[in-house]
Amino acid sequence: MKKKFNTNRREVLKQMILTSFGLPMIDQSKLYDSKYRNDFNQINMNGKINHSVCKWCYSQISLEEFASGVKSIGITGIDLIGPDEWSILKKYGLTSSMCNGAEISLTEGWNDKQYHATLVESYLKHIDLVAAAGYTNLICFSGNRRAIDDETGMDNCVDGIKKIISHAEKKRVIIHMELLNSKEDHKDYMCDNSSWGFELCRRIGSSNFKLLYDIYHMQINEGDIIRTISKNHHFIGHYHTAGVPGRNEIDQTQELFYPAIMKAIVATGFNGFVAQEFIPKEKEFMQSLENAIKICDV
Repeated sequence: MKKKFNTNRREVLKQMILTSFGLPMIDQSKLYDSKYRNDFNQINMNGKINHSVCKWCYSQISLEEFASGVKSIGITGIDLIGPDEWSILKKYGLTSSMCNGAEISLTEGWNDKQYHATLVESYLKHIDLVAAAGYTNLICFSGNRRAIDDETGMDNCVDGIKKIISHAEKKRVIIHMELLNSKEDHKDYMCDNSSWGFELCRRIGSSNFKLLYDIYHMQINEGDIIRTISKNHHFIGHYHTAGVPGRNEIDQTQELFYPAIMKAIVATGFNGFVAQEFIPKEKEFMQSLENAIKICDV
């Protein structure tokens, strides 16, 4: 009897939490059952969030198949696609919501002057390509510290990025530096905390330079997600998601409550993209993606 009471109590509390955010109660036992897949296709979006997804998390499927699948769900963009594959996105009416290809690597970035000549040349070229394709966002990285102190690294980033930012402004392209955690996934990465990233935005002083705020990475490195977003949203141009710990589904199996985070993002007036960047554990991986979009579409 006690076990039954506890189970019912959990279900009541879950229903109260979900309904307080305007979300339906979903029978979790059905989420990954293939016979229910049609219930989740072509989600009726609320229109407050622009949804995108990172293709690299779905290596088991071709970009062509993936583009067709995400289009059927109602997703409008795919992240981290370079110029060679933009034609596939255009075929399905999708946008390259965060372009890549200009960077050297995550570890060799703007904080080290030895890479500036290569980066400047590459970014000027890719800014033109992004603009010509009708896209807006282009990713960049700080690079690893390699014994460079944070202040010197920031000065180097400012010096290098200012060599390209006027061209980005002219072409209406926004350069986004991604925040990554250095605790678990990207040891020694310099732009590993929001305070450093926000200060970099202040020093560059251009609305065409913003941060890609990765919720998964910042939960690991510093937490305090909602307050950080609410106070500093004007420096953020793009979001990535994933479950913590593990970088898997963003459902009740992990510690972040994404409906509340999405509500906070919407409250800032954000009109950019929120991209799913979790690695699905479930066999029905497209079902996991559909479920994530439903969770985030507040």
